[in-house]
Amino acid sequence: MEDDENFSGKYFHLIDPDVVEDHGKNPERKKLKLKEVYLTKLLSTKVAVHSYVENLFRSIWGTSQSRAPLAIKYFFDFLDAQAENMKITDPDVRHIWKTNSLPLRFWINILKNPQFVFDMEKTPHLDGCLSVIAQAFMDSFSLSDTQLGKHAPTNKLLYAKDIPKFKQEVKAYYKQIREQSAVTEAQFKDFLQGESKKHEGEFNEAAALKELYKFIQRYFTEVKEKLATSGAPAELTEQLQHVKNLFDGMKSCSWN
Repeated sequence: MEDDENFSGKYFHLIDPDVVEDHGKNPERKKLKLKEVYLTKLLSTKVAVHSYVENLFRSIWGTSQSRAPLAIKYFFDFLDAQAENMKITDPDVRHIWKTNSLPLRFWINILKNPQFVFDMEKTPHLDGCLSVIAQAFMDSFSLSDTQLGKHAPTNKLLYAKDIPKFKQEVKAYYKQIREQSAVTEAQFKDFLQGESKKHEGEFNEAAALKELYKFIQRYFTEVKEKLATSGAPAELTEQLQHVKNLFDGMKSCSWN
């Protein structure tokens, strides 16, 4: 947008760039300025990047060869089994469990913090733009229908027409995983071992053991009691005790 007064131009993406303006002086005027002046240009920018956003979302909730990754299938089956054990029949509860576990705890962190994966700098402006995309992503997993009015946030308005379509894709994604053939314990164990071999030598094993030691030292009694009351195999309790004994024998090292 050309700024004739200062003989310059303003560049923006999915959010209002005028972050230094005092919003307290006239908030209604500011809101009007954003909605009526910038919204058209924001929509144009949204159209320009929309295909990339769509491809990103569908690569996350898509399935390769009609099969979800083993880890996701195994974990979602675990959540379904917990719901059955607790006699929870409401499908919305299972949907919320899965959404809070995978999209909210994992994918949102990646979407909002690309520097976790890529060697790049996340500027404050880029952070705001990614927040808009991340919000659209989470709205796609929501079970509630949001009614948008003239006072609705601009980021909600940007993706208002796309969210219903994304919601249907998410439901189909969850349904496809649920109908996928179950992963056996042996298959999952082989999968984990294969993943470990791919990254041999990449991780600090001593640091990982140190964190395990802290956890066992703090919660050993609670974990042992839970195993006893839940009917876990005696072998599992013995293995836990064995691990604790090993750590206790290392207290003289630098970990302590």
